[in-house]
Amino acid sequence: MNRVLQLLLATLLLLSGGSVWAAPGETAPDLTNSVVGYFSLFLFFLAYAMVMAEEFTHLRKSKPVIFAAGVIWALVAYAYTTLGDTTTVEEAIRQNLLEYAELFFFLLTAMTYINSMTERKVFDALKAWLIRKGFTYRQMFWITGTLAFLISPVADNLTTALLMSAVLLAVGKQNPRFVSLGCINIVIGANAGGAFSPFGDITTLMVWQKGMVHFWTFFTLFIPAAVNFLVPGILMHFAVPKGRPDASDETIKMLYGAKAIMFLFLLTIITAVAGHNYLNLPPVIGMMTGLSYLMFYGYYLKIRQLGPVAHQHRKDYFDVFNKVSRAEWDTLLFFYGVVLCVGALGQIGYLALTSEFMYTQLGATTANTLVGVISSVVDNIPVMYAVLTMNPDMSTGQWLLVTLTAGVGGSMLSIGSAAGVALMGQARGIYTFFSHLKWLPAIAIGYAASILVHMLVNARYF
Repeated sequence: MNRVLQLLLATLLLLSGGSVWAAPGETAPDLTNSVVGYFSLFLFFLAYAMVMAEEFTHLRKSKPVIFAAGVIWALVAYAYTTLGDTTTVEEAIRQNLLEYAELFFFLLTAMTYINSMTERKVFDALKAWLIRKGFTYRQMFWITGTLAFLISPVADNLTTALLMSAVLLAVGKQNPRFVSLGCINIVIGANAGGAFSPFGDITTLMVWQKGMVHFWTFFTLFIPAAVNFLVPGILMHFAVPKGRPDASDETIKMLYGAKAIMFLFLLTIITAVAGHNYLNLPPVIGMMTGLSYLMFYGYYLKIRQLGPVAHQHRKDYFDVFNKVSRAEWDTLLFFYGVVLCVGALGQIGYLALTSEFMYTQLGATTANTLVGVISSVVDNIPVMYAVLTMNPDMSTGQWLLVTLTAGVGGSMLSIGSAAGVALMGQARGIYTFFSHLKWLPAIAIGYAASILVHMLVNARYF
């Protein structure tokens, strides 16, 4: 892991060129060889090292990147001010904030719907149903993995992975080998499922909102993503123990309004897609409009349960703002830090240098394949945001390729995605970094196969 970071840092520094300071009046001074540039790069990698150490330090990942963002932009602003330019940095930051705001409100709406469905016991009911059926270990291995693949395009991969791992632990707690293999399969399935949907992962959402790929075009990645999930699953299948765990007779019913909220979530997605495709509105406008659907329905649930007056004096009713408050704020604030940090490094000039090296010297296919490998160590959010900020001139097929690799590359290591990190905590001591690493060759074969399949079945986009 440290070796990869060292290589990335060395690449950026070795490729640095140009003058340290530009003359006043130039629009883009090259700061890559300046003290400001070097220190900013060091601070970013230090902050990200702290992010990767979150499991051991228990320091929330948003804290170091938010701090780094503020300090780096202050350094950049100081450098520009010494050149007599007091407006460029302000405009650049405002643009970064606009991009972040669009993604923030989009994700906040999606998280609120997921929290609402969780409160209405949608996922608990699904979990109880699976446990009651008494499937064999191998059947449960494929059922949980497939459900992770199918649910994550709508729900985020973290929520999906936690739900399916709860099922694994409930039915296979006496069989650690089954739980370990099942967790690996769930991580792969959740990451692969999120790669073919504009809503499945933050990286796909960023690509869609930037307009690099049309909404329906994302679904052409379904077959490559399925290959990415199936290949390692088939290779692991024979290692899954035979036998059948004890069934349970637990029954959990969804609360009133659960189906209506699921329908409203679907309607919200339709609103966002239709508004973007037919009215050229940013997708966030449709999502926020969809949040109002849930707000009105939440008011109806309060009135139905407590009456028009009683709800003012009680707190056990459905309140949409409680669901908003339970959003993944650490993730949302982490994303703020990432967007601002990467934006600042771009303003310094490092992203232009990296883009030149990766997409001109190495070529788009090699570069986009490398993005997936990097995302197995470094979170795919800053990696994808960096690519979008570089904005290399690529075909739709190449944008689809980098979307695929950034989404599924994190499956190669347990620390490569939020799903993997969460499951290491959920199945502590059973699903570990090294138990996942043991199956890296199988996962890497699936990664390579998905790229080849994409280049074959989606050749018309290249």
